[in-house]
This record gives sequence, C-alpha cells and structure tokens, in this order.
Amino acid sequence: MPISPRTPLALGTLVLLALAVSGIAPYDRATWLLEVAPVLIALPVLAATWRRFPLTPLLYWLIALHALVLILGGAYTYARVPQGFWLQDALHLTRNPYDKIGHFMQGLVPALVAREILLRGGFLTSRRMAGFLSACVALAISAVYELIEWWVALALGMGAQDFLGTQGDPWDTQEDLFFALIGAGVALLVFAGWQDRQMRVLARSPA
Repeated sequence: MPISPRTPLALGTLVLLALAVSGIAPYDRATWLLEVAPVLIALPVLAATWRRFPLTPLLYWLIALHALVLILGGAYTYARVPQGFWLQDALHLTRNPYDKIGHFMQGLVPALVAREILLRGGFLTSRRMAGFLSACVALAISAVYELIEWWVALALGMGAQDFLGTQGDPWDTQEDLFFALIGAGVALLVFAGWQDRQMRVLARSPA
C-alpha cells in the first residue's frame, strides 16, 4: 500500500498549531522569527514534494519533533525554556542546556534526510558511504548555522544575544557542533536500520 497522507498531514497540522500558538506572544518577536525560520522554510517544501517524493514515516515524525524543538526555543528563547531549567537542575548544570537539544536534532534529522535522498535517489549504493556523507551534510548544515549566528551577531550587536544563546559560554560554538555530531551518530547507529525497512516498503509501493 502507498504511504498514507494521514501521518504527514496530522504532523503538519500539529506543527502549524504549535507555530501559531508560539507566535502569539513570544519573548522576543525578532528572535522568534529567526528561530522558527527553518520551520517556515521546511513546511512548504515538504508539502510541495510529498506526492512525488514522500519520505518515510520515521522521517516525518523526526522532522515534526525537530520543528517543535525549534518552535519552543523560539517562543521562550533557548536560554529561557522552562524544560531546559528542569534539566539544568536535574543534571546540576551551570546553564540552561535546551539549545544543545536543538543542536542534537540539527545533526540527527539532516543526517537521515540526506541519507534517504542519497539512497532512494540512486546517488549511492553503498550504505557505508551514504552514512559517511550524511554525517558530513549534517555537520556542514550545523557549521553554516553557526556562521548565520555570527552574521546576525555582527548585524544586530547586542540585540542578537537571545538568538545566539551562548549564556556566557566561550566554547558554545564548538559544543554546538559536537552535539550535532552526536545527533548524526545516533541517526546512523540507531535509526538507519529502521529507515532502511521503511524505504523498502516505499520502494514496493505503487507510484
């Protein structure tokens, strides 16, 4: 059976509702817009490509989860997310770690998206090479995001502090890249087999 539209439709509706609620009274409107910009870009792309290139259900779920992480961070700013303060207290940390969850997802989801495109598009047949290049793509995206943060900081000065979310940590950029690398590793070690099974189902489905 072809993939049902119910899963992406339900998840898309959930993300849109969360986006709307988060935009009612965010902590800082400009920061909210910067943080949710990837969601605003991804939703139309996914809607436009669903029929000719539907993704695996696993990937739709993870993309939706990533979107919700971004939306929550945009609503409060990453340094002020309540769930992050709970983690900070539980783990006895010196700062709110919610932004690291975002960077973990920034490695996990793009790695699986790249892997699915490379394998299903026929660009590669070796799953090992697909895994390696997928991790490279995830790290490249994370590095570009850090450059965007730098450009925003140069353009806005102190007005970019909430978007940067460094919380006084001089190693924040390096830690962000490291968490993206961890996310990519988890994607390949934990989710790749699951993704392969769902890709085989899609390959058997009628066009």
